[in-house]
Amino acid sequence: MDELPQIIKLDATDSTNLYLKQLLFSNTLNDYTAVVAKKQEKGRGQMGTSWQAEEGKNLTFSLLKKYSSMQVNHQFALNICVSLAVYDILKELAIPNLMVKWPNDIMSGSSKICGILIENVLKGHTIQSSIIGIGLNVNQTSYGNLEKVTSLKSASGRFFDLEELLHKILKKLQFHLSDVENKTVAELLPSYTELLFRKDKPSTFKNSDGELFMGFIRGISPEGKLVLELEDTIFKSFGLKEVSLLY
Repeated sequence: MDELPQIIKLDATDSTNLYLKQLLFSNTLNDYTAVVAKKQEKGRGQMGTSWQAEEGKNLTFSLLKKYSSMQVNHQFALNICVSLAVYDILKELAIPNLMVKWPNDIMSGSSKICGILIENVLKGHTIQSSIIGIGLNVNQTSYGNLEKVTSLKSASGRFFDLEELLHKILKKLQFHLSDVENKTVAELLPSYTELLFRKDKPSTFKNSDGELFMGFIRGISPEGKLVLELEDTIFKSFGLKEVSLLY
């Protein structure tokens, strides 16, 4: 746990997730191998959303996690562990009003400060490995026409050393992921659920047909679905591609 993983440093790449995935298929990589880029050309978020970070001002990196027997139906445990690892580090840095936006964005107040994209390599009903992509806004303070975005510097007024911060996050990720196969989603959920962004507040959502509706976030199912309370006290669970939170 005290040793840092192998870190592959790039000046620029289309996507650290894609680079690590291609490397994984052509090489034997150690668990917790990381790829970090000063500039990422085609960073992606959940459901294909794109974003652009200023070169040399943020952390854009991907981490490889390998498993011995990780079941596909256990994959939300990984989302929880990664989200909690990033949350813990930002809390230690005294970033204010931290919350987790389902499934795994980190918010400061009502603004996004970190995006996480997890891609799994499957074999049958098991996950052989995961590529965990993290984009953390660090020292960038202008965001073009993007709304509800912030950074560590914007939220705290302080400048952060990227190398030092990367090492802290990688160590925290190793700590949280060390027993991800051994803990059930039910065991992990309480810590995650209490940090849910917009929980128990009237919120606007958009379904996969583009229709808007109101509801309350009441929790997360063991499968990782968002549990909403709709009109007439009807409870319904939604998967990742079935709903998005608009605020």
